[in-house]
Amino acid sequence: MPSQIPEKDPLSGRLGHLSVEQVHVLKNFKIQLQAEGYFKEGTSPEKAAIYGGGLTGASHDDATLLRFLRARKFDLAKSKLMFIESEKWRKEFKVDELYETFQYPEKKDVDAIYPQFYHKVDKDGRPLYIEQLGKLDLTKLYKVTTPERQLQRLVVEYEKFLRDRLPVCSIEQNSLVETSCTIMDLQGVGLGQFWKVKNYVQQASHLSQNYYPETMGKFYIVNSPYLFSTVWNWVKPWLDEVTVKKIMILDSSYHKSLLEQIPAESLPKVLKGSCECAGGCSMSDAGPWKDPEVVEKAKKLKAGLVDSNGGEKTDDQLKPAN
Repeated sequence: MPSQIPEKDPLSGRLGHLSVEQVHVLKNFKIQLQAEGYFKEGTSPEKAAIYGGGLTGASHDDATLLRFLRARKFDLAKSKLMFIESEKWRKEFKVDELYETFQYPEKKDVDAIYPQFYHKVDKDGRPLYIEQLGKLDLTKLYKVTTPERQLQRLVVEYEKFLRDRLPVCSIEQNSLVETSCTIMDLQGVGLGQFWKVKNYVQQASHLSQNYYPETMGKFYIVNSPYLFSTVWNWVKPWLDEVTVKKIMILDSSYHKSLLEQIPAESLPKVLKGSCECAGGCSMSDAGPWKDPEVVEKAKKLKAGLVDSNGGEKTDDQLKPAN
């Protein structure tokens, strides 16, 4: 009988799904980055907890390093270049400082003009991110904020997504969640608007692909206007092949496709779901990251004070290895 070719693991290159070769590449990736000062091995989370939090573990976890490796198909040289460029950008842009200090008092005014928000999760536990481009008026937008602050906000939201939302979603899902599910709503958008936001779209695409790779899980475009294919042909060259394959442009019966991936209670009514948050879904930030109990569990897991099932560790488990 002819031998069957095994199907490729859809999770290949992720934690728990690494081939022997991929494990080897990850190990060498760390060695080379450490030699150039871009990575530091740390103590285990358990030891960090014992020493009062003064030691924080490795500078980057394996999941982060693997995102860059997957983005460059485990090509060590290309992945290393991408990672180093990202680290340089983070330092120049002062990303860590922004995450800690950025305030956005104009959020409500911006939301009325350009709603961009996280709202609950899809059926795979991914944070659901929604943008409604139809209300966007750049003249009005830049009366209440600036292009620089819009970009800073975008970066801070990426950082919150990675540092705050994903760990909580992973606990809720009881498995590693690394990506988002995005809906781009183009209701009311005219073709002229696309040309006006060209620079911002280019910046956002560059930032996402180069500095936050492999964070897109699903991406749905709904309510696309007539002749949208013209705009799509203009946008596609900015995106890598893997990203393009993840983007689905849905027809007028889009809600059926959305409901296959997203619970109705996670979808705002404006997108034919059933959610009506008090004060509006776009301002609610509803999701498991608002649950104090789950957030606290995520913090303890990161500190090594609980196991992956959320159980409190014993004193013996917290003792550093000899």
